[in-house]
Amino acid sequence: MKTFQVIPKISMLDTAEEFIEKFSLSPEDLVIASPSIWNRYFQKVQAGQVILIRKYGSGEPTDEMVESIKKDVTKPYKRVVAIGGGTVIDVAKLFCLEKFIPVGDLFDHVFPAVKKVPLVIVPTTCGTGSEMTNISILEFKSRHTKFGLADDALYADDAVLVPQLLESLPFSVFATSSIDALVHSLESYLSPKATDISETLSLQAAKMILTAYKKIQDAGKEKKMEAMRAEVGKVLTASAMAGIAFGNAGCGTVHAMSYPLGAVYHVPHGEANYAMFTGVFKTYMKYLPDGKIKILNEELAKILDCEKSDVYIKIEELLNENILCKKSLKEYGLRREELLVFTHSVLANQQRLLGNSYIPMTEERILSIYESLYD
Repeated sequence: MKTFQVIPKISMLDTAEEFIEKFSLSPEDLVIASPSIWNRYFQKVQAGQVILIRKYGSGEPTDEMVESIKKDVTKPYKRVVAIGGGTVIDVAKLFCLEKFIPVGDLFDHVFPAVKKVPLVIVPTTCGTGSEMTNISILEFKSRHTKFGLADDALYADDAVLVPQLLESLPFSVFATSSIDALVHSLESYLSPKATDISETLSLQAAKMILTAYKKIQDAGKEKKMEAMRAEVGKVLTASAMAGIAFGNAGCGTVHAMSYPLGAVYHVPHGEANYAMFTGVFKTYMKYLPDGKIKILNEELAKILDCEKSDVYIKIEELLNENILCKKSLKEYGLRREELLVFTHSVLANQQRLLGNSYIPMTEERILSIYESLYD
């Protein structure tokens, strides 16, 4: 039996003002936010404790970041409001729990995740999809990898999509976050846990994102920012759709293999996924070309206007020329001898994700993918 659920109530609002009015931020709230977004749209709001995430470090969320923030939250609160990208969201989810310190014990299931207060999430990038999921992902500094905690206590009560908050999004952030959403959609489509409903959301999200990329391509380099701003609201919606899909069906090998790269070399999550994406999907094609991926490729070929056998070549060309240029693993500073270390890390730490893989992933297959992406 397969199940499908959507927990957060989804609100689609046009402006920050509408959000402030509808959700009535108050002194009893704990707000965790991106500083640039908070200062631009919410600075005059009389909220309670406001945690601006960049005080605690840049980049991906970490266990050390969560524990440092916890020390600074000294007053009780009745609701958590997250306004930001993936780092803000993954951290904020933990603050709605009764207990989450030591955070390593929570992720190791030493004690259960029990929800204490409501959670409102307002994403300000167009890729994480985390506003729709029950997953929090942290880099654990001492372990040199990332771990995900999936528990229904981490679902938001409200997910609020406000395209205005993305109008000043840097193109580099649009690129990495939207690629993350694209990978969410494609991996969840191929997951053995997918259902007819999740597949529909996955495929439509992928089509919306690829269509946005093509419009950016058609606009040309001089007008790509203008084209991005015109499309970013649609990509935000696509990201939420992909979030619902992978929240039910899961992500797979691309995410599993990207985690060591992101944790050790501090590569942005979407970029790390892109580094692995085509290598993983070409391996899927090698071992199971006539399975579900055949249907997926036929659908993507219609959007990309290419032969189904050329889908991943075409996607890579589209991204490299217009969105984000793919790097080899060597360019990130990896040494060849680290590829086996990464392989062992994936097998030891990412079974939650490998269980959603389109094909079984052995040490030989994982290492072969890393090696194919090295130079």
